[in-house]
Amino acid sequence: MLRALASVTALVGAGALVGCGSTGAANGSGPAASGSKLSAIKARGQLNAGVKKDVPGYGYYDPAARTYAGMEIDLCYQIAAAVFDVTYDEARERELVSFTDVTPKTRGPLIDNDQLDVVCATYTITPERIESWDFSTPYRTDYVGLMVKKRSGFTRIADLDGRIIGVSQGATTQGLIEQMLKDEGIDAHPEFLAFSGYPIIKSSLDAGNIDCFAMDRSTLAGYMNETVELLEPEVKFGEQNYGVATKKGSDLSAVVDECVRTCAASGWLDAEIEKWGLV
Repeated sequence: MLRALASVTALVGAGALVGCGSTGAANGSGPAASGSKLSAIKARGQLNAGVKKDVPGYGYYDPAARTYAGMEIDLCYQIAAAVFDVTYDEARERELVSFTDVTPKTRGPLIDNDQLDVVCATYTITPERIESWDFSTPYRTDYVGLMVKKRSGFTRIADLDGRIIGVSQGATTQGLIEQMLKDEGIDAHPEFLAFSGYPIIKSSLDAGNIDCFAMDRSTLAGYMNETVELLEPEVKFGEQNYGVATKKGSDLSAVVDECVRTCAASGWLDAEIEKWGLV
């Protein structure tokens, strides 16, 4: 089973940002192979990245500012810095990343048809997905959470028996919940309703159309307020290791993995987790 990198406690200064972006793995030396992803990206002048638009802290699109923000947005700039052999700050200033919002249903196909070079969108690494795409070393580990309204009166996971749990289309959440119920011996048989995006799941919970909003805990954190709470948060299940996905066998994959490893070793990832409130 893939395991997340160990936490690095020291916070990173500006110098580490430069080191994280400039891995030296993509300096353009030597002849480019036919079908090279790296060559295509350099010829284009931008890295095409798939990200989330509705997950505060990871990837969120601000329509007023017309910009994306979050930990995964910053990581995409680090990857671009590695590909173009520039610093992180230069990658941002030169806008070396073109962002496209993705959903669990679209992210894989957009890699396959070469519309995207990387997907950095809370993409959980699974054995099945590894068969279709390359994944970097995990840059974040999370667990599934169950958000309910405080007024619901639910106090135990077993209270969800016969209730409706809202999940995201294409996500692994439903299967992980079903496995947890089996593993924990909880006698509950909820129904599941899949939605196209997180905001609509939250609005459905608020409207009383569903009884629970289930997703990774750090994703749910962006939708927490005084009216909701996590149900039995001490029950940790459904470990989610997020990786950056690239096309299977692509020469870009090794560069992305080296960048993520460097960002972890330097402490940059830990600093980002704190910066975006993902602890």
